[in-house]
Amino acid sequence: MSQPERFYRIDQLLQERGVVAFQALQDALEVSRATLRRDITYMRDRLNAPIVFDSDAGGYRYEKTGKGAKFNLPGLWFSSDEILALMTMYQMLDGLDTGGLLGPHIRPLMARLSALLDSSDSAAKEILRRVRLVTVQQRRMRVKWFEVVGSAVVHRRRLRIDYYTRSRDERSTRDVSPLRLTHYRSNWYLDAWCHKEGAIRMFSVDAIKMASVLDEKAKEVSLARVDEELGAGYGIFRRARIQWAKLKFNAEAARWVRDEVWHERQVLEDTGDGGIILSVPFSDGTELEMDILRHGDGVEVLKPPSLRRAVTERLKLAARLYE
Repeated sequence: MSQPERFYRIDQLLQERGVVAFQALQDALEVSRATLRRDITYMRDRLNAPIVFDSDAGGYRYEKTGKGAKFNLPGLWFSSDEILALMTMYQMLDGLDTGGLLGPHIRPLMARLSALLDSSDSAAKEILRRVRLVTVQQRRMRVKWFEVVGSAVVHRRRLRIDYYTRSRDERSTRDVSPLRLTHYRSNWYLDAWCHKEGAIRMFSVDAIKMASVLDEKAKEVSLARVDEELGAGYGIFRRARIQWAKLKFNAEAARWVRDEVWHERQVLEDTGDGGIILSVPFSDGTELEMDILRHGDGVEVLKPPSLRRAVTERLKLAARLYE
């Protein structure tokens, strides 16, 4: 029985019986007297367990004084999914600025996560040392504007933003009603109702060059509608019309792509020679083209013709650089 398991067993016995003799605890845990003493001391000193020895009753019990730090037992183990979730949350919180909007909420979470890992068994404590998350292509973002945007999202106020559209190399000023913040591929995006265009749009927070909160209340749009409009196609860039892309991967590329989820509605077909055909819905081909190109000669766009032409043109332009 591991140390955390013994903690839970001691807690269970004290909760069920009220008072438990030292010998009864030792027999139940099947450990030496020294080990049991160390466990009780650890629970008292490190986990704030209100365990006292009642000489009149002849055993240990919980003292319910209601004072001091709250007593919580640590988790016993972590599954692979739990390790990933824990580490993602820990490292994302650690990487965010702890001032302004999120600071008062992040600091207590960081403290609790640290305490959880510190009080867990040796395997759990090794997670921070042995599991690493690497973020790539994370854009520089001015914390000031992130805080302004976040404040408007929380308090449901309209925003006036000076926005830089990279694809057109243009800057524009527009009023938006913020709906939610999305963290996607190491970057932050604002889903908002754009009053200039009269539609739901997505804005990269790092491309916001100025932001101010207006007095007007934000236009309310249901998050279900946001999901419907922004989650229908591949990637984070959206347009109204949905098309289906059909991509043929050779046997080598298929070894990786076969186990990838490009979209929740994707369809996979085997080609019979080890390759696969992946079909995914998309509206704006910008991001899909980038992900197709990273597979080089391992993938061919079968349809639609417009996507095939776009990828072909990109490959031709790229090839000219090396002629």
